[in-house]
Amino acid sequence: DMLVAYLDEDDDAQETRRLVEEAGRRIELMAGDLQDAAHCRKVVDAAVAALGGIDILVNNAAHQASFKEITDISDAEWELTFRVNIHAMFYLTKAAVPHMKPGGVIINTASINADDPSPNLLAYATTKGAIHNFTAGLAQMLAEKGIRANAVAPGPVWTPLIPSTFPEDAVAEFGRNTPMKRPAQPAELATAFVMLADPRSSYVSGATIAVTGGRPFL
Repeated sequence: DMLVAYLDEDDDAQETRRLVEEAGRRIELMAGDLQDAAHCRKVVDAAVAALGGIDILVNNAAHQASFKEITDISDAEWELTFRVNIHAMFYLTKAAVPHMKPGGVIINTASINADDPSPNLLAYATTKGAIHNFTAGLAQMLAEKGIRANAVAPGPVWTPLIPSTFPEDAVAEFGRNTPMKRPAQPAELATAFVMLADPRSSYVSGATIAVTGGRPFL
């Protein structure tokens, strides 16, 4: 059973509800802006109230925009990227940990950009490097509590972010710089998250699973 927090994509949220319920599981939906610390705390409180606790926290919310020059990145754009990608992850994690028991799992979504930053994604790539570092430190901090923290680092993945944030020529070539010569489909990331959430991965913490179509992640 799960609670899914999202911004305002109501149609997508209802489609997710349909798929989860068809699989015989329970889902709660909660719209709102994760940039706001108070809303993040409400999300965690709602999950605890509805589900009885928190076993797994997946931090996946992200903002991305493409810029050719650093002078094209406004202060507001830089701050927005950090509020969505970093601050929300911190707020949610901080609120969730007191409700997690030994065996709990936190999974953060990093990126190939944490290891191989794209210059046109300077703000986004910088936050993804921070997520990688946050995860490594968090894993050490929470080990005595029996809570594991790991990350998944996708390479190019075909999502609505790509055509909405990249120029047309970049969209046409998207993913061709991988050894597999294509982007991933979102479903191809699922097994990495499931593996990290599995109780049998009980000695895996502080790790980053790369799903990059063959591009090295060091």
